[in-house]
Amino acid sequence: MANPIKTVAGDMKTLWHLAVRRAKGKTHAERLENFYSGQANNYDDFRRRMLHSREEMIQSVDVPDGGVWVDLGAGTGENAEHIGPDIEKLSQMYLIDLSESLLDQAQQRIDARGWGNVKPVCHDATTFVPQEGQADVVTFSYSLTMIPDWFRAIDHAYSLLKPGGKIGVVDFYVSRKHPDDALKKHPWGTRSFWQPWFASDNVFLSPDHIPYLLNKFEKVKLDERRGKIPYLPFIRAPHYLFIGQKPVDAVGQE
Repeated sequence: MANPIKTVAGDMKTLWHLAVRRAKGKTHAERLENFYSGQANNYDDFRRRMLHSREEMIQSVDVPDGGVWVDLGAGTGENAEHIGPDIEKLSQMYLIDLSESLLDQAQQRIDARGWGNVKPVCHDATTFVPQEGQADVVTFSYSLTMIPDWFRAIDHAYSLLKPGGKIGVVDFYVSRKHPDDALKKHPWGTRSFWQPWFASDNVFLSPDHIPYLLNKFEKVKLDERRGKIPYLPFIRAPHYLFIGQKPVDAVGQE
C-alpha cells in the first residue's frame, strides 16, 4: 500500500515543476531533459492519475507475433507493462524519448522485469527508424502534444508502419470551433482554458490531431473523453483515444 505522505510529497515536487519551474534549453531535447530530470522518480505515480486511457489504448492493439512495436515519446516505459504477458510475442519493442532521465527509469523497469526484447533509445520521434526498417505497431501516449512538429511525427509513423500496421494515440486536445458532425464540439470555455493552461508547460493542445489522424489512417476506434486532473476536483480535461490502421494496399514510404 502506498505511503500517503510519500505520495503527497512526490506530488508536491511534481506540481512545483509543472506550475513553477519552467523548462530551459536551446533545443527541444534540452528543454525536455531540463523539465523532467527533477521529477523522473515521481513521474509514473502522478501521471497515472492524470493521463487517462493509456492502458486501454495499449490494450486495444493486438500484439503481433514476432512483430516490432515502436512507442514514440515513451518516457519511463510504463506502456510496455500495459501490454502484459503478450509482450513476449514481440521480436522487439523500442521505447523512444529525448529525455535521458526518463529513459534511465525505463531501463530500470526493463532490468527489473527481465525483458530481453525491449530497448530504450534516445532519439527524435520524427526521425527514428528501427533496425528492422518498419514496424507493426506505433504508439503515442500523451507525447504528440509535446512534439513541436507533431504532424511530422504522424507522417513518420505512417512511413514506419507496414501496410495493415496499427497506430495508437491517446492525448489531450481541444476540438475545432466547427468540427465535423461526427466529432465532439467543445464549448468556448474549454477551448480557451485548456490550451494556455497546458502551454505553460510546453504541452500544446491542438484541434487538428484527430482530423489529421482520420485523414492518414483508417479508423478502428475513436473515443473523445474527459478525465480528472490531480488536485483539481471539479474540472475535467479533454482527451481522445484513437486506434487506426495503415491501409493494406498502401504503397511505399509516404
